[in-house]
Amino acid sequence: MSEHPSYLRVLLTFARNSLVRDMTFRGNFLIDAFSSMSWVFMNLGFYVLIFEYTPMLGAGTGWGKYEFFVFLATTLIINSLVQTFFMTNADEFGELIRTGSLDFALLKPIDTQFLVSLNRIEWSSLGNFAVGLLLLAYALGKIDYSPGPAQLVLYPVYVLCGVAILYSLMIALAATSVWLGRNQTLYDFWFYITNFSRYPMEIYRGPFGTPLRRVFTFLIPVLIVVNVPARMLVRPLDPRAPEDFLLPIFAILATIGSLAASRWVFGRALLSYRSASS
Repeated sequence: MSEHPSYLRVLLTFARNSLVRDMTFRGNFLIDAFSSMSWVFMNLGFYVLIFEYTPMLGAGTGWGKYEFFVFLATTLIINSLVQTFFMTNADEFGELIRTGSLDFALLKPIDTQFLVSLNRIEWSSLGNFAVGLLLLAYALGKIDYSPGPAQLVLYPVYVLCGVAILYSLMIALAATSVWLGRNQTLYDFWFYITNFSRYPMEIYRGPFGTPLRRVFTFLIPVLIVVNVPARMLVRPLDPRAPEDFLLPIFAILATIGSLAASRWVFGRALLSYRSASS
């Protein structure tokens, strides 16, 4: 009977090998990290400019300058984790199919989705994670409200929920390459969908915004990815507002549902896969 591999040990091996690979080409690593952080600072400068002309992002939404910077910092933290661990691997899934390398992944004595999802770690993307933490600490020091211990504990939990939801959507769309070959149009669609998660859900109002809010909260739950953890840090829970309690509960259910749905799609895709040698 073969011994099952330790998934943590395999993940650490992937991380070490990726770091060795990145350090072999230190110049490229530094350029990647610098260019990524430069994009972040340009976006931050854009939002600073916006708040020179308005005290709040949307009248009555509660997202003032520093509250929104908490939201932006949470976006950076979640997206940097997704980019570090999953994005490159999902992007290369179609190439695995085209070259037949997926055959070797299927032969490994380890879960194929785990192997495909975490084969390469992009260490340079953690630069944005550090920027997000610094921006979060700065913004929290500027807002009037101080989050309690329970909110500080739940914040990283819901950050991980957000990472899981984005990963689920990404891997499910990437798995469609089995049916579409190298056509990655549906995987690229992930970038368009997740753009909705970059802004507070309170701004989606009116005859056009309200339907968008419902679709991207309950059908494709990207709006809760950043909104739930960010709201925990910038405002107290209001017993008179059911949404303050129902939305975090729904976020947990949406995370479980998203992971289960993506697992099902990935499994169905593998059942349809035909070996390059067949």
